[in-house]
Order: sequence, then structure tokens, then C-alpha cells
Amino acid sequence: MTSQEPSVKHEGEQEARFFKVHTMSYLSKEVVTKSASPAVSMPDAALLALPEKVLQFGTGVLLRGLPDYLIDKANRQGVFNGRIVVVKSTDGGDATAFDRQDGLYTLCIRGVEDGQPVEENVVCAAISRVLSAKSQWQQVLDFAASPDLQVVVSNTTEVGIQLVNESIELTPPQSFPGKLLAVLYARFHAFDGDQTKGLVIVPTELLPDNGSKLEAIVLELAHRNNLGAAFIDWLEAANHFCNSLVDRIVPGRPDAATYASLQTQLGYTDDLLTVAEAYRLWAIEGDEHVRKVLSFHQADPGIFIQPDINLFRELKLRLLNGTHTLSFALAYLAGCETVRQAMENEQLAGFIENLMLTDLLPGIPYPVEEGVGQRFGGQVLDRFRNPFLEHRWLAISMQATMKMQMRTIPTLLHYCEQHGTVPQYFALGFAAYLRFMRGTSQPDETFQGEVDGKVYLIQDDKAGYFAELWSRLSPEELTQTVLQNTALWGHDLTRLPGFAAQVTTCLQQLLDQGAPATLAGIINKNVSLVK
Repeated sequence: MTSQEPSVKHEGEQEARFFKVHTMSYLSKEVVTKSASPAVSMPDAALLALPEKVLQFGTGVLLRGLPDYLIDKANRQGVFNGRIVVVKSTDGGDATAFDRQDGLYTLCIRGVEDGQPVEENVVCAAISRVLSAKSQWQQVLDFAASPDLQVVVSNTTEVGIQLVNESIELTPPQSFPGKLLAVLYARFHAFDGDQTKGLVIVPTELLPDNGSKLEAIVLELAHRNNLGAAFIDWLEAANHFCNSLVDRIVPGRPDAATYASLQTQLGYTDDLLTVAEAYRLWAIEGDEHVRKVLSFHQADPGIFIQPDINLFRELKLRLLNGTHTLSFALAYLAGCETVRQAMENEQLAGFIENLMLTDLLPGIPYPVEEGVGQRFGGQVLDRFRNPFLEHRWLAISMQATMKMQMRTIPTLLHYCEQHGTVPQYFALGFAAYLRFMRGTSQPDETFQGEVDGKVYLIQDDKAGYFAELWSRLSPEELTQTVLQNTALWGHDLTRLPGFAAQVTTCLQQLLDQGAPATLAGIINKNVSLVK
């Protein structure tokens, strides 16, 4: 055996793997019925013949990774027993992959749940067909007349829920509310205004009160189109527009190497293969009628249907988003590029957990049972530890000042009011934010910061404001000036007893000692930061 033979063998194995991946069959109904791979959970063939109960506007990965997956899960349990007709609303791309794969796709779930790693591959069979709004609009209107149709789901991005003054006679109307109104109008006429034929409409666009906003736009558009009092009465009385909140990180298709490895493992080609984290939340505001129609809620503990979903919004905003906002600067200044790296650092992980559970949770300006908050906080920490996701702190830092105002200041005010003390981890996170914002103007009109010889971009509308303050003020003066700025925070934060002094002390320590040493002082000694 020559010394080159192992290399030749290795190259031959690579060629064989490449040939195998590129000669595999596409995922299809036939593959589902014939495959018995232990690497993937296949649907029963009977699920491919379930009636079409859902009309979905949007083909994006969030919909495939959360609502569609949850409906598929319910169907597997014999609960909802309905499939989805998807309307592709945009001109970009096409539905070829959906057609070629009979609407089937693989969801690869990767993450941490209750401290344990999760790796699961599921072929989802909830989508029956995909229709192009541009070329198949009449088929969409025909489906509006189906007696099986019960539910509308959407995710057309935040800009999708907006009022466009247009005729619903267009084929199709330009806006999502226009398309939805045309569907409802067609259904009204198909069933002669039958009150029992209204739909449950659940937008998942990331807007507060998304269902209420969509309903108001659809009603306004109905008036502008002069659709008549009888239809407008039916629209309001027979249909249920539900506010909802979705939360799941769905990166979509993985990198090329991971994608090729997964296809080899699965034994087929899937152009719609989608990666999602283990955590999932779909909170829907609704009554008993909504619960009855959306029976798929029984299939997964991540689905909640109740009259008020503000609790879920507050928990996500204050514990997940708020923790990100108050941790990004300290973690980055300490040398961590990603959330996962920070969670692998014992002191940073301790800071993040204490910040979330001892400072932010008690300060949520909304009634939260301690057990509920602790459980949610634990789930967030699991998500932060996910080894399969690379969430970069610099991405989280974008528009940090706006995020700080929206996500954390109400929590700070409520905490100080309720407890009469300063939340020390909050103060350190805020001081690190001030240190991170120490930047200088560049010739291309951007602002750059620097730590330990590493230059970073400050992507914040207030970068110029902070650069000017840092150029002429001491740390103590800067802290006072920033905290007094009611235009930024809506409040004079120097009026909170002890807060300005604690932030100033933290900021000076960050400048003198650096982030790791300052962090060690609070985590290891657990003493007040005020001198």
C-alpha cells in the first residue's frame, strides 16, 4: 500500500457522497409511503388526504416552522384533521419546490429543552397545495366557497398589514387586507350571508394587536368599496379576528455543508428543508368559539388560546428582548461575539441569569405569577444556550437606544417603585451600554467604537449624540446628562434614588478595569457596586 492510497480512497468516498446526494429522489408522497428511515418521522399516508380547512397567506419559513408544523402535529394526533391551502402573495420566487414535493417539507428541530439537547427531523404534511395570487387568483376565490374552510392564517411581514385604497375587484388586489376582504366577500355570497360560515382569522405578523389592526383595515376597505350593509354586518358578526403572538427562531435552510449532510442522513432531496429551534410559542387571543375551531391547540403545550395574551407579550418583551438589550454590550466588551459564547462563560452566564430572574422578572409592569415567570425565564436561558444557533451580539446591538427605552425602562421604573432599591445587574448592563456607545465619527458618516484594539460599528440613531457627549464629558457628567434626557427615556432617571451613582461607578470600573474584571466583581463578590 502506498502512502497516497488513503487519500485516493478518501477522495473516492467524497465523490460517492456527492453522487448520492445529487441522485436522490425529491421528497414526495411516494417517498413518504416507501421510506422507513429512523432518521426522520414520516406522516401516515392518510394525512395526505385530509380536507382543506386553512387558507394561509405566505410561504415563509416562520409559517412552515411554527403554525404549519403545529397543525401537522395535531393532524398526527387525530385532533384537527385539516390541511392548508397556501397563497403565495409575492412575485419573488415560485412554487415549483412545493409542487415538486407535493407540499411536503422536512423540519429539522435543533435546540435545548429543559436542559436537554433536542434533535428531531419531521416531514410535515399539512400543506396540500400552493396557489399563486398573481396567476391563480380565481382558484383562491373558489376555495373561499369551500364548506371545509374554517381558518385564515397569515404572515405577510409587518408592512403587509396596511391600508391600500384599492378595489377588491382587482385580480388580485395588491395588499393582503385587500386579498382577505375579497376572499371574505366571495364567501359571503357563496353562502348567502350564513352566519355560521364566518372564519377565524389569525395573523402572525409581528405587530402588537395584529388582529385588531387587520380587522380595522378590512372594515375600512369594505366601506371604501361600498360592499353594502349586509356584508359589513356579516363581516363583523360572523368572523373572528384574533390578536396573536408567535415566537420561534426559524433560520430556514442551513449552510451548504450541513444541508448536504442532512440530505445524506435523510435519504432524499428536500429543497424546502427548514431548521427551527426547539422552543415554540403561539399565543392566540380568543373565546370558546375560537378554541373550538382551532382545535389544534390541544396538540402542543406551546399553543395558548385565552382572552388576554398580554402576559406572553410582556414576558417575551421584558425577559427575552430586555435581557438581550441589557447584556449585549457587557458580553461584547468581554470578548464574546455570540449569545452562545456568553452562555459558555460562567460569569457572563451568571450575569444573564441574575439579570433576568432577580432584576427584570420582579420589575415587569404587569401581574405575573412567580412560577410562570420562572418557567419562561428557564426556557429563555435554554434558548440562549442553543448550540445550533449563532446569534451575534452586534446584530442585537442595532438601535440599542430605542430598544433600551421600549424594553427595559418600564421594568426599571416598576422595580424601583416596588422595591425601593436599585437593580444592580440592570445598572451594570446600562453602564456597559454607555461604554459601548463611546464612538467616533468616520469619514463615511458612520460611528465606530473600540475595545481592546477591536473596532466595531455602532448602528444606532443616537450614535452622534453619544459621540459628542463622550468627546467633552467625564463619565460621571455623561451619566448624569444621559439619565436626565427625558427625550430618550420619557423620564428623568436621575430621580431614581441611587441609580445614577450605581451606573457611574459601574461605568468607571468598565473604563479602568475592563469588562471581565468588572463582571467578576459583581458575580463573585455579590456586593453593592456603589462605593
